[in-house]
Amino acid sequence: MTTANNRKGFQPGKSGNPTGRPKVTPELLHVREMAKQYTAEAIAALVGALESENHSARITAANSLLDRAWGKPEQPITGRDGNAIEIVTKESRDAATAAFQRANG
Repeated sequence: MTTANNRKGFQPGKSGNPTGRPKVTPELLHVREMAKQYTAEAIAALVGALESENHSARITAANSLLDRAWGKPEQPITGRDGNAIEIVTKESRDAATAAFQRANG
């Protein structure tokens, strides 16, 4: 059963992932270390793709290089009306409530 506030169907107070994030296994760490050995070659391949005649390959390579150098661009979150959605944490809501109560006695 879902509610307007809980669209994923989780029970209030219950995690959708009770076991948490999967553990990083020694095998996965080994694969990552092996892959890191090819970083220079991978970057060289992306740079080479920038000179490709294939427009799609050039764009993909350029995006990959820029994302790794500068991070992915921020994606604004907007509502149906096109205005930015304000994300309010419990802490910021509690602080605003306390400030309001102090100001209004």
